[in-house]
Amino acid sequence: MDATVTTGTEDSVWGGGNRPLGASYGKLMMWFFIVSDALTFSGFLVSYGFSRFKFIETWPIADEVFTHVPFFHGNFPMYYVAFMTFILIMSSVTMVLAVDAGHKMKQNGVILYMFLTIIGGAIFVGSQAWEWATFIRGDHGAIETKGGRILQFVNAETGERASLADFAKTLPEERVKHLKSQGIWFEEEGYKTSFSLNEVVEGFKATPNILIRTETINEEGKKTVLNREESLAKILDAKQVVEGANLVHNEYGSRLFADFFFFITGFHGFHVFSGVVINIIIFFNVILGTYERRGHYEMVEKVGLYWHFVDLVWVFVFTFFYLV
Repeated sequence: MDATVTTGTEDSVWGGGNRPLGASYGKLMMWFFIVSDALTFSGFLVSYGFSRFKFIETWPIADEVFTHVPFFHGNFPMYYVAFMTFILIMSSVTMVLAVDAGHKMKQNGVILYMFLTIIGGAIFVGSQAWEWATFIRGDHGAIETKGGRILQFVNAETGERASLADFAKTLPEERVKHLKSQGIWFEEEGYKTSFSLNEVVEGFKATPNILIRTETINEEGKKTVLNREESLAKILDAKQVVEGANLVHNEYGSRLFADFFFFITGFHGFHVFSGVVINIIIFFNVILGTYERRGHYEMVEKVGLYWHFVDLVWVFVFTFFYLV
């Protein structure tokens, strides 16, 4: 007996023109992009997690790295990153309101909420650029040993990080040579610094209240601070001065930390910047009445999907990179 069942719908299924889940072609392609991009970000975060736990004893502590706030001096751990996160989440809220206004065919509502979304995205991108500049420039400075370890300096009286400028001793003969041959900066192995290694070492030896802090995290979850005798012995292993961070040197600790910072936050920042540009284009189309004439605001909904995805990714980046 022939058990074959014929549904009579084969032609309509394979002939095209179907809309899975009732989604349009453009919206479906946006979801395909979001899924594929989510895999890329997942790869970044998984790699970061693997590297961090492999080198957990020497990994920089985020609370000691991201302590700056524009126009304020002092130690404000994670305050500005939290502000950036709040701004981006609020921009996601305004995008929801823009999509809702589009569903109700309220042009003025779409204009208002998309404008607020663009402002929020621009603030976030500008804040991230400032954070990058601060991270690259550095704050206190450190020295790198022959084995590639980073040694930071601490004021024994206050327990706070000490900057190289607090104790580095200006050596006249080196400063004259420095000014004549190399301009504003010293340069060692292609890396430019404000102080030479000799100036830092001699200044350290002449300042008894300065101690060395190693990369190693102790049982209390803090960086290990050496006593004066241990510090004097450790500085003999110094190779060069490090100020700020790049893909080769990192005053905050492990070089991988800086590498992941640039790649993960940079990749996300590029997404936010792209989203702001796309939002601006859609914003002007709304003003011109393009979607009113079409009879729907699906384009706003599609860019809204992208924007929500970018916001969601930042929640994971903020959690795993800055908080954990």
